[in-house]
Amino acid sequence: MIRFAVIADPHVHDCGWAPSGAGLSHAVRSLAETGKSTRVFNESIPAFRAALDIAVEAGVELVLLVGDLTDDGQRPNVEAALAILAEYRARHGLRVLATPGNHDFFALAGRPQRKTFLNEAGDGVVVDSRSCPEAATLGTPEGLALLCGLGFLPDPSDLHWETPFGRGADWRERHYPVASPGGTARCQMIDSSYLVEPIEGLWVVSIDANVCVPRDEMTSLEDPEQFFDPGKAGWDAVPAHRGHLLAWLADVASRARALGKHLVAFSHYPPLDVLGGSTDREIPVFGRKGLAARMPDPAIAEALAATGLSLHFSGHLHVNDTALHASEKGRFVNIAVPSPVGYGAAVKIVALDAGESHVRTVPLRKAAGHDGAFALYRAEAARKGEAAPAISGAADHGEFLDHHLRHLVQQRYLATEWPRDMADFVMMSSTADLMAMLDLDAGDAPVFPLVAFVEDWYRFRKAGLLAAADVAPDRLRFYRALCARLRPAGREGLAARMETVVELLDIYMNRLPNGDFTILPSMQVVPASRDLSPSP
Repeated sequence: MIRFAVIADPHVHDCGWAPSGAGLSHAVRSLAETGKSTRVFNESIPAFRAALDIAVEAGVELVLLVGDLTDDGQRPNVEAALAILAEYRARHGLRVLATPGNHDFFALAGRPQRKTFLNEAGDGVVVDSRSCPEAATLGTPEGLALLCGLGFLPDPSDLHWETPFGRGADWRERHYPVASPGGTARCQMIDSSYLVEPIEGLWVVSIDANVCVPRDEMTSLEDPEQFFDPGKAGWDAVPAHRGHLLAWLADVASRARALGKHLVAFSHYPPLDVLGGSTDREIPVFGRKGLAARMPDPAIAEALAATGLSLHFSGHLHVNDTALHASEKGRFVNIAVPSPVGYGAAVKIVALDAGESHVRTVPLRKAAGHDGAFALYRAEAARKGEAAPAISGAADHGEFLDHHLRHLVQQRYLATEWPRDMADFVMMSSTADLMAMLDLDAGDAPVFPLVAFVEDWYRFRKAGLLAAADVAPDRLRFYRALCARLRPAGREGLAARMETVVELLDIYMNRLPNGDFTILPSMQVVPASRDLSPSP
């Protein structure tokens, strides 16, 4: 049996870094900025260590890191993350293989960053990379030079290692030409993809789908504004700009089958819809925004299926999901791995045995030192004349992330992702009002604010099965009954759109198994039938 762990999007931020010229002895991000972001910052190192501890406790010696190792590719954060990984390799023999994420580096020369940190009194101090150079995102060549030990260059222990360009490790041999959409600008970029056999019988292919494309009007390779953000296009940019990857992947898959190797692929971006396949149902109501705006074109799934890959792991969107693509071109499963710094934090433990892939999803709710910034959060609130924020009293990392999600729902998602009339209805109504709108008898159903219903909706949307830990049992029973009783009734307007919200909840709660499950040789995904814990 071959075993490994998968961790996605740790977004390591080193609070111990002292930004130059800022008069700060640390780099604790403000809670105000945390409340606007889909990830938390100051808790990232405790969470990353907790994720690595889960891997160690599971008895694995290999971790696949699915991009966004760091906050925003700043050198101090890269160095802090690498120091942690070096420690775990020295102490536990833990080898980490990575793929690039959109937060790890950018274009050729990097890009500026502007962050707000807290001083000892709780005041916000803006740190701009124009005056604090180490606060900037690194460019691709500089970033990869630091990260090269995470599989991007061969390790002496590797049984096999190659790139789409051959067996050469020299970065000069791993460039390819990329053109702007109109073909008026061109440059050379690095494709850091690689194939490695770190354990006998296991082939791991790291797919660099982080495609940075110049704009038509580009005049300077040093100007980050003249490149498109790869995080917005994701896999959609690969066929147009890195078509060589698809041919290479097909060759790799063919050789793996011929040699009897277990082949596992991972890239930062999802090649399939990771919201239970619900995006097409969602867009007519909410528009193409939020996570729906980042779902790949269906042609991507067909292109990957045609290569012969069968198992792929993705990150980027910080969700927990399992998706299956099946067509005449082929069948493959994508496992979306949640982030340690977003709601539903978890680590995937994978065991490959006799043609079956057994996946265990281990929730990450405890992280030693998760409260390291809480005193400064309270000081920040006091400086504004506000009461201590409830989030600064969270008992553990899981509770902290749940607080953060509820804040996002009330302060960001309803305001930016929901149509105004739907958001107003949610903020002013209860579940009884929703039942009346849908012509359903409330009976003895629990009555609570509809905003709490939406908070649960986002919990299931992001975390799938893992959300049940944060949803009260009576509400969970209510949601199951509500989804079962809902019937199409020719509703129009707001009622029709709220009906879709309930239908989406049903999808989120009943997607493919995303906790502990097995992928059979037929590519069927079924709940786990046996314990996957390591042998004593």
